[in-house]
Amino acid sequence: MLELEGVVKHYRAAANEEVRAVDGVSLRVHAGEMVALQGPSGSGKTTLLLLIAGLLTADAGTIRFAGREIASLSEDEAAEYLMGDVGFIYQSVQLMPRTSVLENASLKLILGGMGMREAKALATPWLERLGLGDRLGHTPEQLSGGERQRVAIARALAGQPRLILADEPTGNLDSAQSVQIVELLHTLAGERGAGVVLVTHDSEAALLADRRYRMRDGVLAGDEQPEVQELAVEPRSHTAQG
Repeated sequence: MLELEGVVKHYRAAANEEVRAVDGVSLRVHAGEMVALQGPSGSGKTTLLLLIAGLLTADAGTIRFAGREIASLSEDEAAEYLMGDVGFIYQSVQLMPRTSVLENASLKLILGGMGMREAKALATPWLERLGLGDRLGHTPEQLSGGERQRVAIARALAGQPRLILADEPTGNLDSAQSVQIVELLHTLAGERGAGVVLVTHDSEAALLADRRYRMRDGVLAGDEQPEVQELAVEPRSHTAQG
C-alpha cells in the first residue's frame, strides 16, 4: 500500500517568489491498476513522482509505503526501496555511453547487489519484449532515440518492481510505439499486481490508463474526485534484489 496524505512541496524562485510544485496532494495506490497524470509543464507531475520515489523530501504531509513513512527510512532502507520496490522510468534516458544495451539494462540490478550473470539473465527478456533482442551488444551511440528510451524502460522493469513510476516514457517514441509501451505497462499492472503511475502529455496513451487525473499548480483533480483519490501498490519483499 502506498499512501500520500496532504503532501506539499514548495520552492523559492526568482524574486523570492514561492512556487507550489505539489500543493496538498492526497493519494492511495492499490495493486493492479495504471493511473495517468496529465497537465501543463510545471504543474508538479514530475515533482510528485520524485517525492513518491523518495528522491525529494516533502515540506509537509506524509508518504507511506507498506505502512512505513518514506521520510523515516534509514539511508540503506531508502536505497532498498528505490532500488527494489520502485521502477522509475526517467524522462531523460541516462544511459552509460560506450556500454552495451544489455549492460545498461542490467545496471540497476548490479548496483542493487546482484551478480552480473543473473542481472543479464533477468534483463534480456525485457529487452526482447521491447523489440531490442537484436541490439544487445550495441551501445547507446548506435541506437535511435526511441531505442535508447526502450533500453531505459527495460532497465526500470528488469527488477520486477511493485511500483512503476513513468515520467513521459514515450517522449522519444512514435505514436505506434507509444501505445505499445503504455499497453505493456498496463499489462504488467494486471499480470503482477504492480501499480503504475504514468506522467504523459500523450492523450491517446492516457486513455489506456484505468484512471486519469490532471495536475495544475500542484493540485490533483480527476475524472473521479473522491476525498482521497486511490491508486495502488502492494509492497515487494525487501529480501528481493533489484
